[in-house]
Formats: sequence, structure tokens, C-alpha cells
Amino acid sequence: MEETLISYKNVEINQQEYGVLENVNLELRCGEFLYLVGKVGSGKTSLLKTIYAELDIKNGEAQVLGYDMKKIKRKYIPQLRRKIGIVFQDFQLLTDRTVKDNLMFVLKATGWKSRKLMKERIEEVLKHVGMENKGYKMPNELSGGEQQRIVIARAILNSPEIILADEPTGNLDAETGRAIAGLLHSLCLSGSSVIMSTHNLPLVKEFPGRVFRLENHQLTEVTEEFSENR
Repeated sequence: MEETLISYKNVEINQQEYGVLENVNLELRCGEFLYLVGKVGSGKTSLLKTIYAELDIKNGEAQVLGYDMKKIKRKYIPQLRRKIGIVFQDFQLLTDRTVKDNLMFVLKATGWKSRKLMKERIEEVLKHVGMENKGYKMPNELSGGEQQRIVIARAILNSPEIILADEPTGNLDAETGRAIAGLLHSLCLSGSSVIMSTHNLPLVKEFPGRVFRLENHQLTEVTEEFSENR
């Protein structure tokens, strides 16, 4: 049986004092690709934030990579986040340094010491996302799709067990968005489990995965709706 990486049972999620989601039941197993779909404000980003301990969980049971997310101590959060790669819609690259220096910054911050090994790892991830010739560029010299590929490279530096992608195609044209979704699926095949929030329903139909809809403060699996249309 595949290992369970995330297990949420009857979880309640609040943003400040506002109730965002209630009675959330969710499991992510090793090797799965999972979509979160729903309107803006339905709670997709809030749910993702609870997984990497950016947002507290009020009620219910929540386990992520063996950590109890209701009781996790602040000192253990960096350890948890090293096992999770996060792909943001708005890139969040450091604009004052090159692509390679952006990646080097992350490796240093997560405890890498050997400059040789860091350089080798950076070359590996850039090649993996098809950006091996762009390491010397500054972020503002790259297109949106290229920047998102660098963000994915950054997310996989530490070979995460889980990749969280929050609307990764939201600011991209259709063709570029499709390429990014394909890249995330290839990472899933390489061993990472992926949760991707998206508005882009054609991508959900094209690249199979489990699908959960967020609506009226509830999370419901709707995979069958999309598999019927494939």
C-alpha cells in the first residue's frame, strides 16, 4: 500500500477569524497528482498554507509527512518545509540576483555546505526544467513561463516529497500553462506527489489526477466528473 503523506480528517480552516473551510477530509498518497479547483476566495490557497504551516489548523486531525499540524512546534517547521516544494503564482524570485544565485540562496538557507555539490545540484534542476542555458540571466530578462520554470527548479532543489503549486499557470498564456502543467506531471512521475490549485479546467481534463472542488466552505472529490469527459 502506498504511503500516506497528508491525512486531514474533519479539519476546520480559518483565515483570521473568518471560517474558510470546514469538515475537510483529504489524503495524499505517494505518487499522486491532486487538483484543487474552485472560485477565487473558495479556500484553495488557505488549504495549501496549512500544509506548510503558514496557517494554523483550528479543529480536526491533520498529519503532514508525519508531523501533527495542530501541535507542530515552530522549531520543526523549517524541517517540514525542506520536504515540501512550493510553486507560487507570482514567482517570488529575488530580482537583484541571477537565476543561479536565486537557487544558490535557497541551498545555503537549507543547510547545504559544499559549493561543488550546490553547483552540481543547480545544473541538475535547471536541466530538468529545460532552463540549463538561462542560469546567468536576471529574472526580469525571462518571460513569465521561463520564470515559472525557475520557480519549479527552486521548488525541487531539495528533492521534496510533496510539491504544492498554487495557480502556477494563472498568469501564463494557454500554451505556456500547458507546458508548465506537463512539467509538474513529469515531476510526479519522477517521485514527488503534487497538489496543484487551478482555474484551468481544460488542463485538469488533459493531465489526469484526482480532483477536489472547493465550494460553500466544503471540499468534495469530483474526479469522476472529469474522467467522464476525457
